[in-house]
Amino acid sequence: MSDEVRILFVGDVVGSAGRRTLLAVLPRLRERTRIDFVVVNAENAAGGHGITSKIARELFAAGVDVITLGNHTYRQSEVYAYLDEEPRILRPANYLRGQPGHGSCVVQSAAGGVRLGVISLAGNLYMGGALPVFSEADAALHSLRGRADHVLVDIHAEATSEKVGLGWYLDGRVTAVVGTHTHVPTADARVLPGGSAYITDVGMTGARGGVLGVKRQQAIDAMVTHMPARFESADEDPWLQGALIVCAAEPMRARSIVAVQEPL
Repeated sequence: MSDEVRILFVGDVVGSAGRRTLLAVLPRLRERTRIDFVVVNAENAAGGHGITSKIARELFAAGVDVITLGNHTYRQSEVYAYLDEEPRILRPANYLRGQPGHGSCVVQSAAGGVRLGVISLAGNLYMGGALPVFSEADAALHSLRGRADHVLVDIHAEATSEKVGLGWYLDGRVTAVVGTHTHVPTADARVLPGGSAYITDVGMTGARGGVLGVKRQQAIDAMVTHMPARFESADEDPWLQGALIVCAAEPMRARSIVAVQEPL
């Protein structure tokens, strides 16, 4: 197994600005840095609310290996059947068994035959609806036993304490734990003592000129008036945000993790 396996994880793709940024910046990143796997959280890709099968196919065609989702997984009912049919698009593994989709998958690199397992999880604190994340993480890892050389976990959660706790809980058992959902990158990317790469939140891929990817005046008006509002995705100042993980030669271990922030 190669000791230079590189995983690019891209944070929450928000709306058309996020999709446009990902499609434009990804080839540029590939030119500068050899990337073996691209994993993208795209639960806000359809106008900020879920994903459609058309958008998912577009991302796969652009070279994305795995798509992870989150609390907006089921906002677009059209995608339900596709979630069952396509194993490389993941809803949180700790959603109910009877809900559409898969919570984990394994993909193989084009060169070297390295197998990457990916697990999608949703937090419990302030999120609601998901099964206990720690025990379900154990179950998802058990299902991948013997099938993957490296495992990346996307924890889509609101509470930073829950993400940090899960990082420590899985340290030494997975290659990387990366956080999504809050759309703001944190400054704590590091390899934990057990060998797992960790970051609390990788940020978002979309318009930084808005409020978490939403048109800023709409967000401000809602906060000022406390009245319901329909949010639209912003377009101003789009960036790709994520993390680049370099795997160690030993399975389930990382050599390094660095934040990625790239303007359109």
